[in-house]
Amino acid sequence: MAIPLPPLSPSLDSMDGADTSNALGQFLRRHRALTRPEEAGSQTPGRRQVPGLRRDEVARLAGLSAGYYTRLEQGRQRHPSRQTVATLAQALRLDEPAAAELYRLARPVVHRRRPARVERVAPEVLRLMHGWTDVPAYVLGWSQDVLARNPLADALHSRFAHDDNMLRMIFLDPAGREFFRDWSETACAAVAELRKIALMAPDERGLTELVGELSIKSPQFRRLWAEQKSGETVRRTVRLSHPEVDELHLSREVFLIASAPDQRLVTYQAEPGSPSADGLALLATLAASDLGECGPSA
Repeated sequence: MAIPLPPLSPSLDSMDGADTSNALGQFLRRHRALTRPEEAGSQTPGRRQVPGLRRDEVARLAGLSAGYYTRLEQGRQRHPSRQTVATLAQALRLDEPAAAELYRLARPVVHRRRPARVERVAPEVLRLMHGWTDVPAYVLGWSQDVLARNPLADALHSRFAHDDNMLRMIFLDPAGREFFRDWSETACAAVAELRKIALMAPDERGLTELVGELSIKSPQFRRLWAEQKSGETVRRTVRLSHPEVDELHLSREVFLIASAPDQRLVTYQAEPGSPSADGLALLATLAASDLGECGPSA
């Protein structure tokens, strides 16, 4: 049997200036009061002045700004996107019936979105990459999808299960934290880059779906996305780890592709004569050996 929800506190309503028709705001306040901070992973030392979660805590957990979430509760914003509703349902730990009720009350607005982009790498770029036997190289698409790799980059990324998108590699793949030795800096730079892209095309279907997926599956991404900080988006030096060759200290360069302005060519290079150069050479030898054993793919 469903547990009846407690009545709203009059003090909350009077503070917000909310009217009785603000069903969505009332729903959010009721469930915010019912959500225990420790269950949501939000613990604040000392005595709390409100039952359940504070507004800013819900906003952070849902990857929203505190101002936007406040407008939802106050009824000044009544139709959030489906992505926002999904992250709110997770932040408030709603069960299936409660989540369905949240969707019903929100009646999320459906934006007309651009069709998903079909991205292809030019044959000339592929030939260029595959001619570099001692330089890992790959092409990133509009929303940081990995569109192509040369054999050495394939070998470098061989531990990843989620290897189709750089954000998924960083935030969703267990190998990410081991591979990217400066994980925090790498994650911040990746989110800053994604935010720049999102500002240019807020209705891009693939991009909004990626942000929604990462917000739901990765608390770290959700926190960084909610902070809305700008910062360095291209890291020139990186430390990477591979089980076959240990740690690599490499310089990273990103080149815009003139024939496809939404694509970028990324390369890693080691200082000549350094242990990292020896590591890349060993990895190239291992990659060539594996390719020789398996034969070229169809």
